[in-house]
Amino acid sequence: MMCYGGKDLARSYRTVRGNTLKIVEEIPESKLDFVAAPGTRSIRQLLTHIALTDSFSGVHKEKRTSFEGINFPQLIGQMQAEEQMPRTKSELIALLTQRGEETASWIEGLSDDFLAEPFNQPPGMAPATKTRFEMIMSMKEHEMHHRAQLMLMQRMIGQVPHLTRAMQERFAAAAAQQRT
Repeated sequence: MMCYGGKDLARSYRTVRGNTLKIVEEIPESKLDFVAAPGTRSIRQLLTHIALTDSFSGVHKEKRTSFEGINFPQLIGQMQAEEQMPRTKSELIALLTQRGEETASWIEGLSDDFLAEPFNQPPGMAPATKTRFEMIMSMKEHEMHHRAQLMLMQRMIGQVPHLTRAMQERFAAAAAQQRT
């Protein structure tokens, strides 16, 4: 039996998505097309990318045991086309909320046995197999990677990210308590 199973993973996935949603709520609509450097995604494109990365969970929903038969260039091309679609801030929030909850609800119902199943990686990849748990966990890690980019972009547009503000408030409260 796994110590950390589907319910735990779903809870942490919801936390990650909630923090992503807080960021998009704080960024003004006028800044959604901000690009940190030429050739990189805008904030709007990055948020769309985050919302759609759960598309890769399809291999597990279909109970595949490998990526065999998956046309990655086509899948990536579709995702990139979606990222180019103009979405308003409220549409981004709705997309992130809906897809996030659908994914978390699906994860929540996964059994330990399913999460422990091996999944074969493409030839030449190391390790040659990963558990479904590891692969599903990587969806959350992927979002956290992009959320860090969003937090840097917030700094670049003059905002202090909410997680940083919360940490600063905790430190200030602890310092104040030590002074009394």
